[in-house]
Amino acid sequence: MGEDATTTNASNLTHQDDILRWIKLGVTSHSSSEAWDAYSFETLLECLKPIRGLVDEKFQIIVMNLPPNQKVTLHSLHQSEDKDFWEAFGHYISDEHGSVTGDKDESFGGTYEGIEPMGLMWSMRPIAGSRHGLRLHKRDIFTPVAVQISVYSGHLFHGFSQQTPPVTSVIERWYIAPGVKRVSIKEKEVRGTLFLPPGPGPYPGVLDLWGTGGGLVEYRSALLASHGFASMALEFLTPENLRLEDIDASYFEKAYHILKSHPAVQWDQLAVLGQSLGSVITLSMVAYARVIKPQCCVCISGSHLMPFDKSLSEFFEKIEKHADKLYVNEDNQVICRDLILSLPCQILKVDVGGIKCPLLLVNGDDDQMVPSVESAEDMEMMMEKAGNRHLLEILTYPDAGHLIEPPYSPHFCATNFDQQWTKERIVMLWGGQTKPHAYAQEDAWKKILAFLRQHLSAM
Repeated sequence: MGEDATTTNASNLTHQDDILRWIKLGVTSHSSSEAWDAYSFETLLECLKPIRGLVDEKFQIIVMNLPPNQKVTLHSLHQSEDKDFWEAFGHYISDEHGSVTGDKDESFGGTYEGIEPMGLMWSMRPIAGSRHGLRLHKRDIFTPVAVQISVYSGHLFHGFSQQTPPVTSVIERWYIAPGVKRVSIKEKEVRGTLFLPPGPGPYPGVLDLWGTGGGLVEYRSALLASHGFASMALEFLTPENLRLEDIDASYFEKAYHILKSHPAVQWDQLAVLGQSLGSVITLSMVAYARVIKPQCCVCISGSHLMPFDKSLSEFFEKIEKHADKLYVNEDNQVICRDLILSLPCQILKVDVGGIKCPLLLVNGDDDQMVPSVESAEDMEMMMEKAGNRHLLEILTYPDAGHLIEPPYSPHFCATNFDQQWTKERIVMLWGGQTKPHAYAQEDAWKKILAFLRQHLSAM
């Protein structure tokens, strides 16, 4: 096994209880209100805690020493690894004590409204004038998601870059906790990355399968390891020296065996977690494979209507034959769910009645990529008939879309997408509304972790 191991530098990631930024405000002739001018020699205090934490941890922001009933805008800004800028902002009014508290006070406008402590994260969107169809990806999990939090006078909608905020702080959100070890997997043609929690183990293991976006996606596995699971992110769309024709059931069985055999993994406490295409593969492997026998599995935004029974090449060929069922809306966004519903596989769909382990389905009812809700309903009927309905748990979230990510990730309704079966770049409609989708991501992540802990007894 190739073990290109790296461990996080704990000294760089040590959590701090809080950070207090004291900024002396000078008088300027460009102040947006007389009230702000009157307090320009006072000390404005911004409190953020924790300054460093995991991406699924909430942070608290408090602004003090404002004038009472002062209109202010809280603004977040992040530059992605692709050098695009993302922002969010909320409009607040200070209380009679001159304070704004993010987890108690209401935002009256901006990119989010209401009492939303993490609205500055989940409502982020590309700044005006950005490239179209962007999606925020984290590739280097050994660097933080750095977000600048600023306070502006008045209720602003744009022009943030043209003003100097009187107070600014930077927070860091990490996908990987101190001490988590990254192990590069290159064995038996299998390519992936195994993340191990601190300490000797052994730990319960999770095989982590993503969708048709391709590449090696590591951030969810790093986060799972930060919560005590040995998680292996598997690359299965065109890994090094392999073609789609070579990726069949045996590839995933080899990956499962590698995870099971690692000395830091508890071999009899394993789970499979799939998203989108990863869920399709998970259902097929767990229902039919002799090698893959996990203690539980989680499927996010998946379907049993597309059985994976041969190679990935043949799988995409079957879909391509029905490409005429793809619907393109008035915004030139591709909707894929109708194609999947039209597939002539009603008698060939995955026999989920053969699943022998607990299964958690996580779906958004506005999924425009996969008919995940309809699939879940049919799977429930099939498992009821087969006598294994007691193993099934279904989470369905109103107005959530296809891309259900870890908590506080921005919502992506439609993004650029490289279609696997045509190699054409399109704009794919994923669906969902920003606020309910954010709620779905936060709730689903908590319940996924609880589900894994419940069924992997080593936890």
